[in-house]
Formats: sequence, C-alpha cells, structure tokens
Amino acid sequence: MTDDVTIDTAQGVLTITLARPEKMNAITNAMYGAMADAVAGAEGNSAVRVVLIRGEGATFTAGNDLGEFAAEASGETSPQERHVVRFLRALAGCSLPVVAAVNGRAVGVGTTMLLHCDLVLLAEDALLSTPFVNLALVPEAGSSLLLPARIGHVRAFQMFALGKPVSAAQALAWGIANQVVPTAELHEEARQIAQALARQAAGSLMATKSLMRHAEATAAAQMEKETAQFTERLKSPEAREAFAAFAQKRAPDFSRLAR
Repeated sequence: MTDDVTIDTAQGVLTITLARPEKMNAITNAMYGAMADAVAGAEGNSAVRVVLIRGEGATFTAGNDLGEFAAEASGETSPQERHVVRFLRALAGCSLPVVAAVNGRAVGVGTTMLLHCDLVLLAEDALLSTPFVNLALVPEAGSSLLLPARIGHVRAFQMFALGKPVSAAQALAWGIANQVVPTAELHEEARQIAQALARQAAGSLMATKSLMRHAEATAAAQMEKETAQFTERLKSPEAREAFAAFAQKRAPDFSRLAR
C-alpha cells in the first residue's frame, strides 16, 4: 500500500486519485501496484459501477518516476516486478466504464492510459505528451497500436518521436478526449459524468463496452511486445545517457553512441 494513491467509493463510482502533488504525481512502482489492485478489485465489487481516475494538485501526472528508472538503468537497484504491467493489463481489461479527468501535464503513461479509458475530460490547461524517445525508450500501454489508430500515423509518430506536448484543444480535435472544461470545474464535471454513468443499466453498459472493445485483444498482444522492448531499452547505453542527462539537468548527447 502507499499513501500516494487514494481510493474512494461513493454512489457507484470508485475514484482513484494520484496523490503525490509535491512530485507532480510521478508514478512509483508502489503507486502502480495500488492502482492495479484498485482496478482489479472493482471488477468483483458489486458497489462499483464506474472507475474514475484523476490527479491531485496542478498536474495529472508527470509520468513514471524517473528516479526509479534511472536507478534500475544504472544498476543501482535490482529490477523489480513492474506493477505498471499489472495496472495497464487491469485497465485494458476492465469491463466497467472508465472515466479520466486530466488537468495540467499528462506525461508518458499519463497520456497513453487515456487510450484505455472510455470517457476523457481535459481541463483547459491540460498538456498531453509522450516523450518516450526523448528518454531512449519506446511507447507502452499498447499505444504504439492504439494512438496511430486513434489520431493517424503521422500525428502519433510526431508525438512519440519529438515528445512535444499537445494542447487540450488539439487533443479534443484529434479525438483523444470527449470534452474540454474550465480547469476549476474539471473534477466536479468528471464526478457528475461518472455518477450519471453509474445510474445507467450496468449490464447494458458493460455489454456495450465489450462490443466496442474488440480491438483490445490485439492491443494486449502489442503491450507484451512493448514491454519486452521497454525492458531492453532500460538496459541500453542510450537510456543510461538519457537518465544521466535528466539527473544533471542537461540535454542528452546520443551522437556518440552507436545505433
């Protein structure tokens, strides 16, 4: 368990809150474990009809805690069970409707997890980015398949290869989100929508989601490929340089490394 994730259930909605605002909600392995347990537990809980994911403070999430990645890449710590894999599998396979409320930065997995959510609300200040290549890594969460399918190859490649943030308005226009709302109203609007879904016929809603999510089996297979590549990339000289540069607050220099 971790205090950096809070879980609350009310009126049929299980709310998962990333609660590490002092670190921009950067997600640790322990936090992934707590979220994986929460999503998996919701499946067997008759009191839960909808899952809502949100972040505390001014940032949805800065993505993975790079300190943990850097320690593993440098050999300072031994590889752990990566609970991110459990979380993403649970999210991708969740039979319940999943709502996401995104404000501020949504970096890396903060953006790719949205591809497994059924309804995405963005605050006006939301900025979505997928800077995996910037860190000498590869996309995850099935996003190498799902993002091009959602927004087109050229847009997805630009997001992955250059890592530049996409505004809330642009994400809405591209079909990554359902709605953009004023930042101050985001969490209340998300709560109301989640509760409206919870009042719907649960069996009908779950069956509808199942019919719409036929591509998830392919995405799950893609996730396995991504995970293998991601794990290999973490051990690479490029990744060591990327994380060293991050820690030293400088631009990485990949030019001296072989392909």
